[in-house]
Amino acid sequence: MSTLAQSIEGSNPTLNISIFALFVIVTLVIVFRASRNTRTASDYYAAGRAFSGPQNGTAIAGDYLSAASFLGIAGAIAVYGYDGFLYSIGFLVAWLVALLLVAELLRNTGKFTMGDVLAFRMRQRPVRAAAASSTMAVSFFYLLAQMAGAGALVSLLLGVDSDFGQAVVIAVVGVVMITYVLVGGMKGTTWVQIIKAALLIAGTFVMTVWVLGRYGLNLSGLLGAAADASSDGDALLNPGNRYGESGTTQLDFLSLGIALVLGTAGLPHVLMRFYTVPTAKEARRSVVWAIVLIGLFYLFTLVLGYGAAALVGSDAISNAPGGSNAAAPLLAEALGGPLLLGFIAAVAFATILAVVAGLTITASASFAHDVYANVIKKGQVDSKNAEVRVARITACVIGAVAIVGGILAKDQNVAFLVALAFAVAASANLPTILYSLFWKRFNTSGALWSIYGGLAVTIVLIVFSPAVSGSESAMISGVDFHWFPLSNPGLVSIPASFLLGWLGTMLSKEHLEDKYMEMEVRSLTGAGAEKATSH
Repeated sequence: MSTLAQSIEGSNPTLNISIFALFVIVTLVIVFRASRNTRTASDYYAAGRAFSGPQNGTAIAGDYLSAASFLGIAGAIAVYGYDGFLYSIGFLVAWLVALLLVAELLRNTGKFTMGDVLAFRMRQRPVRAAAASSTMAVSFFYLLAQMAGAGALVSLLLGVDSDFGQAVVIAVVGVVMITYVLVGGMKGTTWVQIIKAALLIAGTFVMTVWVLGRYGLNLSGLLGAAADASSDGDALLNPGNRYGESGTTQLDFLSLGIALVLGTAGLPHVLMRFYTVPTAKEARRSVVWAIVLIGLFYLFTLVLGYGAAALVGSDAISNAPGGSNAAAPLLAEALGGPLLLGFIAAVAFATILAVVAGLTITASASFAHDVYANVIKKGQVDSKNAEVRVARITACVIGAVAIVGGILAKDQNVAFLVALAFAVAASANLPTILYSLFWKRFNTSGALWSIYGGLAVTIVLIVFSPAVSGSESAMISGVDFHWFPLSNPGLVSIPASFLLGWLGTMLSKEHLEDKYMEMEVRSLTGAGAEKATSH
C-alpha cells in the first residue's frame, strides 16, 4: 500500500464510519416518519404528489448528482484538466434537454412510469413490457456503477482493502438502500435525496471557498498553481489533454458527449421525479430549482478539480487507491484533515445511498406497475395493496442483484458503467419518448423496434468495444475481441434507434392518430392528468 494510502488509512476510519452511521440513523428515522402515510400505489410511487416545487427540485438535484458527478468529475478535472470539465458541461446541458423536451409533457401525460406515457396511445401490453425491460436495463447498469463506486471508495476512506471487507460494505449499502425503499417508498426516498443534496452542496461549497481562499479568492492563481503542480503543465488548462490524441479519440469524445447530453432525458429515475408534484406549475418550479442547484454544483467541481491538482498533485491522485475517484477525499484531507475527510466520506456514501434508493424504487415501480399490474393482471388489480406488495418484493430482488453485481464489478471502471447507462437510456428510451410525444404517425411496432433495437445495438457495440477488451483500461484484461473502435456507442446507437423507430412505424399498417390528438392536448395542457392520477 502506498504511503498516501497509509496516511488516509491513519486519518481515522472510526471517525469516518461514525459520521456515516449518524447520517444513516438520522435518515432512517425521517424515512420511518415519512412512511406513515404510505398507503396507496400513488403514495408509494409518487409520494402522494405532496411535494412542493422547491422540495422536488432539491430532490431532483439529489437524484441527479451521483457518485460519478461528485467523485468522478472532480477526479477527471484534477487529472485531465479541461477535458475533464467537459463532463460537467455535458451533464448540465443534458439537464436542459430533459427539461425543454420531455419533463413537463411526461408529467402531464403519465401516472407513475415511462410505460404509462408510451402505452397511452399504443397497444398496452407489448409496449409496457418493452418499457419495463429498458427501464430495468438502465437502472441495473446505473446501480452497478454506484455499487462499484462504493467498493472503490471503501479502500480509500475506511482503510478496508481486503476483498471480503469491500464485499461486506457493498452488502451494507445494499441493505440500507432496500430498507429506505421498503419502508419509505417514494416519500421516504425523496427526503433522503433532499438531505443528501443539501449535504453535498454545502460540503462542496465549503471546500470551494476554502480552496479559493488559499489563492486569495483568485481563480487565475488557482489555475496557474494547478498547471505548475501537474506533470502536464499548461496542457492541463487546454483542450485535448485526454481526448485529443487521434481522430478516433476525438470521435469517442463526441460519442460520449452525445450519450451524456441525450441520455439524461431518457433516465427513468430522473423522469419519475416529475410525478411527485401536484401540478404542472410545481413541475416547472422544481425544474428551476434543480437547474440552479445542479449548475452551482458543477461550477464547484471546477474549483475542486483544479484545487486537488494544485494541492495534492495529479500524479499523487492517479496513484492513490481508487485512482482519480480519490481526488475529492484527498483534497478534503489536505484542507481540513481527518474531520473534513470524514464529512466528505459520509457525503460520498450518502450520495451513493440516495441514488441507488431512487434507482431501486424506479425499477421496482416499473416492474410492479407495468409488468405485473398491466401485462400479467391486464389492469385488473387492487392498486392499494397487491401492486405495492409486488413493488416491495421486486425492490428486494433488485437490491440483492445489485449487491451481487456490485461485488463482482467493484474493480471495474465506474465511468464506463455510468456511460453505458446513459448510452442505453439515450438509445432505447429517448427516441421512443420523443416519437410518442411529437410524431402523429408513430405506432406500437415503431415503439417496439426502437426500444428493443436500441437496447440490442447498444449492448452489442459495448461488448465488442475497447471498453470491454483490447485496451489497457478494459473490463476484461488479457484478451482482445473488439471490432468496434469507440468506447461509447452513442454516436452509432442513438441514430440507429431513431431509424429503427421510423422503419418499424412505416412498415406497420397500424394508425393511432386519433389517440395522438388526445395525448397532445393532455401533454401540453395537463387536462385530465390530475383525474387519471388520483385513483
